[in-house]
Amino acid sequence: MSDQKPLILGVCGASGLIYAVRTLKYLLEADLPIELVASKSAYIVWQSEQNVRMPPDPSGQTEFWREQAGVPKLGQLRCHPWQDVGANIASGSFRTLGMVVIPCSMSTVSKLANGLSSDLLERAADVQLKEGRKLVVVPRETPFSLIHLRNLTTLAESGVRIVPAIPAWYHQPQTIEDLVDFVVARTLDQLEIDCVPIKRWKED
Repeated sequence: MSDQKPLILGVCGASGLIYAVRTLKYLLEADLPIELVASKSAYIVWQSEQNVRMPPDPSGQTEFWREQAGVPKLGQLRCHPWQDVGANIASGSFRTLGMVVIPCSMSTVSKLANGLSSDLLERAADVQLKEGRKLVVVPRETPFSLIHLRNLTTLAESGVRIVPAIPAWYHQPQTIEDLVDFVVARTLDQLEIDCVPIKRWKED
C-alpha cells in the first residue's frame, strides 16, 4: 500500500489517548502512510494520564508514537509539531485519504464548527472540510452540554462523521483494549478502512 495517499491522524488533549495509540497501531500494521499531529494540550494530557513526556521534535515524536503503538518498523509515519502551520497537511493541494481526530476535545469541536484554525491540527481539519474530504471526529466528553451538541450538529451538517467514544458489549469484550478497539474499528469504518480485528454484530 506504499502508493496510497496518506491519512491524517490528529490527536487532541482530550482524555483517552489510548484511542489514538490503538488507531495508530492498526493503521501502521496495515501499512497505511500516516501524517500525525498532536495538539499542544495533548502533551499535557500524556504527562497527566501516563506520566510520560511526549518529545517536542518530529523525529523524537515518531519514535515515541511507534513505541506507544508497539509497531517499531511497519508502515510510514511522519509527525508534525502542532505549531507548524506551514506543513504539507495545512494545504489543500496535499492530497490525502482524509483525517481522523481521535480523541477530539470539545474545544477543537468548537473551533472546527466555527471555522477557527489556531494550530496545525485545526488547520488540517479545516482543509479537509473545504476540500470536501472525509473528516471523522471522535469526541471524548460526558455529559454533552447544549453548546457541545450544537457544535457537533454544525459539523455533522458540514459532512463530518461523528463517532463518540462509546463502546459496545455484544462482542463480549474481555479487556479495556477490546472496548477501545471497537470504537477504533467503527471510526475507521467511516473511511472504509477495515484493519481492526473485532467481532461484528452477528458475524461468525
